[in-house]
Amino acid sequence: MEITLSDREFTHFQRFIYEAAGIKLSDAKKSLVSSRLLRRVQARALNNFGAYYELIASGSDPSEVQTAVDLLTTNETYFFREPKHFDFLRRLLDEKPPGSRGFRVWSAASSSGEEAYSIAMLLADRLGDRPWEVFGSDLSARILARASTAHFVEERAQHVPHEYLRRYCLRGIGPQAGTLMVSNELRARVTFAQINLTRPLPDVGLFDVIFLRNVMIYFDDATKRSVVNRLLDALVPGGYFLIGHSETIVRLVEGLPMVAPSIYRKPE
Repeated sequence: MEITLSDREFTHFQRFIYEAAGIKLSDAKKSLVSSRLLRRVQARALNNFGAYYELIASGSDPSEVQTAVDLLTTNETYFFREPKHFDFLRRLLDEKPPGSRGFRVWSAASSSGEEAYSIAMLLADRLGDRPWEVFGSDLSARILARASTAHFVEERAQHVPHEYLRRYCLRGIGPQAGTLMVSNELRARVTFAQINLTRPLPDVGLFDVIFLRNVMIYFDDATKRSVVNRLLDALVPGGYFLIGHSETIVRLVEGLPMVAPSIYRKPE
């Protein structure tokens, strides 16, 4: 029997992912929702999408709820994506080296970890053995588990500087050919945690720089405003807040001057 997603069922899943993650799915995403959730409908031996929605909406199976959230969130990334941000971070560290308290950066939508490890490579290069830390978070437990392995296909590392590849990565051989592993030196400085940015944050401390890139395009204005204000509470006075080049928070957040396109500084 063919299982199809009705307009009414699609509306239910739109509401589900908005309430769970603040993500606003446009009507154009109906086929994507159908293709990503169909295998779960079949795996649970259900007859239709409506029955699957009832299962996750009931909350009776938290692991299935997390699986549905994972399937409906996009995790597209690669190393040193949007390089101007890394150029800015490099200049910042060169011009104003951090003091003895160290330097903390939060990759707040870290996906499978490429952004967090890219930041770590740059900090290791510029700060060496001085105290620094990278914290990565994401909504998806599945994708964070992948990030923690620090194991990637080489094609995602096309933009990694050659010197960084040599110093901070191990190329796979034999059965692992075509992959790379981030070095233990860097992995020791990077931690990951599952965090839903649309909910009150756990105590994560304060950061000098926060990356929140290419995730707000999925939020409506009200969600953007609440997420950004929440993260700004975790940014030190004078710290920097970086968003994706295609995103904007102009007119959404007051008192946060833009110092360069997609780069903002919290007043001291």
